[in-house]
Amino acid sequence: MTPNPAHPSPRPLALITGAGRTVGIGAGIARRLAASGWDIAFTYWAPYDERMAWGPEAGAASAITDTLTQHGAATTAVEADLADPDAPARVFDEVERELGGVTALVMCHCESVDSGLLDTTVESFDRHFAVNARATWLLIREYGRRFAAAPGSGRIIALTSDHTVNNLPYGASKGALDRITLAAAHELAHLGITANVVNPGPVDTGWMTDEGRAHVLRQTPLNRLGTPQDTAHLVDFLCSLEGQWINGQLLMSNGGFA
Repeated sequence: MTPNPAHPSPRPLALITGAGRTVGIGAGIARRLAASGWDIAFTYWAPYDERMAWGPEAGAASAITDTLTQHGAATTAVEADLADPDAPARVFDEVERELGGVTALVMCHCESVDSGLLDTTVESFDRHFAVNARATWLLIREYGRRFAAAPGSGRIIALTSDHTVNNLPYGASKGALDRITLAAAHELAHLGITANVVNPGPVDTGWMTDEGRAHVLRQTPLNRLGTPQDTAHLVDFLCSLEGQWINGQLLMSNGGFA
């Protein structure tokens, strides 16, 4: 953490959720924005990684922080379980206390457990919607209520997915995330905030099997896997002044994967 109580930094501040692994998309976006002149606050939730096949990455938050500070960014990391409806307000409270007001909200957090129509549990379904849909709404609501940056500078970006077969709760809750985020392009227009959704397609951040990688390669015209950097470049553009006219869109950034 590099707190700055007086908040004198001229750099805009991005809050990036779900940046708990150095190889993840959230961390890739954080690095790209830091290099482009942004201060960075990010959230992570270690118990989620502990439940997943890839397991936890020891020291990831510190490693991400170190990389961001090398780009001159003031930064703070907040551990938050976004299944808790009180977490979004607490996150904003801590970020504002450490770094000041948030200019861009970039949501990369997720709950993602593979299951289909017949084997999804009610508990899992509810947790997916709590994290992927409800937390997205509450984060956007908190951001809109507190936004105080210059009109035209505000940005909301959420990462989505169109995967539903054998991935019911994840895909369905991401569909809800899309609608919530795109509503902000209109409902927060009076604040000069743009809102977009990015579908990065299949990006191998440690979760793909050999069979899965082969399938993606066959289905992608460029014959390669997506990387966090691919998504980060698009988010960087959307957060820039030049990206202001892109608004209320669901953007595919998947190399033509079909």
